Amino acid sequence: MARKYFGTDGVRGKVGDTPITPEFVMRLGYAAGVTLVAREKLPAGEHPAVLIGKDTRISGYMLEAALEAGFAAAGVDVMLAGPIPTPAVAYLTRALRLQAGVVISASHNPFYDNGIKFFSADGSKLPDAVEAEIEAHLDEPMGCVDSARLGKARRIDDAAGRYIEFCKSTFPNELDLRGLRIAVDCAHGAAYQIAPKVFHELGAEIIPVGVEPNGLNINDGVGATRPENLRQAVLKHGADLGIALDGDADRLIMVDHRGEIYDGDKLLYVVACARHAEGRLEGVVGTLMSNLGFEHAIQRLGTPFARAKVGDRYVLELLQERGWKIGGENSGHIICLDRHTTGDGIVSALQVLAALKQRGLSLADACADLVFYPQRLINVRMPAGFDWRADGSIASAQARAEQTLGDSGRVLLRPSGTEPLLRVMVEGRDGELVERLAREIAGVVEEAIA
Repeated sequence: MARKYFGTDGVRGKVGDTPITPEFVMRLGYAAGVTLVAREKLPAGEHPAVLIGKDTRISGYMLEAALEAGFAAAGVDVMLAGPIPTPAVAYLTRALRLQAGVVISASHNPFYDNGIKFFSADGSKLPDAVEAEIEAHLDEPMGCVDSARLGKARRIDDAAGRYIEFCKSTFPNELDLRGLRIAVDCAHGAAYQIAPKVFHELGAEIIPVGVEPNGLNINDGVGATRPENLRQAVLKHGADLGIALDGDADRLIMVDHRGEIYDGDKLLYVVACARHAEGRLEGVVGTLMSNLGFEHAIQRLGTPFARAKVGDRYVLELLQERGWKIGGENSGHIICLDRHTTGDGIVSALQVLAALKQRGLSLADACADLVFYPQRLINVRMPAGFDWRADGSIASAQARAEQTLGDSGRVLLRPSGTEPLLRVMVEGRDGELVERLAREIAGVVEEAIA
């Protein structure tokens, strides 16, 4: 079933434009609340309850109030956690035995965007069927339950502390981070008060970066989407490692002491090798964007590898389908189902650090067997409604590139699930050829749009 409002990661857009308006978000809260009331069979007089967390965008205040009003009108109680990472909402929803969790965030997008995404009671992304039910209620007039049945709201004062302890529990008890100096870039986002404390309480000396949010600077030149900022901090302060999260802290990029940047593929390889050494690696899930070199390295371990569509929800679905535990994206979404129900930047960093500690390796040593093919990604801004698949010139350009690469590379064109972009990716053994082909295809796309 085609979804009208929900994308690959909830409802997202520019604040002030439909659907990210106070009126729509209030109706979304009401529709989600009505869906929960209908699905949950609770004792008489007991209300369903949801947790709402957010990142540090200035629009979060407005959207939080709108969601709260919508849920209350549907007879759903609300627990407000304030600024807290997306995976923290997943954890706390499960730990507090709530019916759903809601995150107000646009992840790695600029401050003027925002979004709403939901977690089910078990801490996983909301199933498509439930999102479809919510969308069906959105097309109905908004109502309100009797006054005596209205939902209530309260704040959870210890949400951050609970989540910090959870993160630390995913790190082996026999290990610590003493002797390590770590730069931690929180992207002026949801983890700014949490991530530095997690690594510090495990013994590391912390250099905090991106921990001064003002509502407008989230992801602005910092965090996992701008790792050069972390690289400079590592080199300036002589840190042993750097850890970069994005605005809602579900992505992870790392930097070693030399300033080398490690993306999601490399970090997932480090974790996979550690699990393999322990005899508990059934298989690994990547995505269509995962580097061919990463796929080949996993296969050299004698371990099955499978590609999901781009998006952490699709990685999770394929992991569950295969019964595997480890998967992720090169963008930094890493899922360790033996540690958490969803992708978590802080927990993933702890798994990488544990792997290095246990094996006595540096990041460079741990990735020594990983040889990447050159890969070029070009984002082309695309107007709404443009059918790039039906354009003959684009199809011809892609076919020519694939014929040129033969078996030594691949071409992937895909629309972004969160932004009005067409992503053009070319990968192969010859870096100069990859660059040329990517630019040629992107140029054809731009001409077709013009």
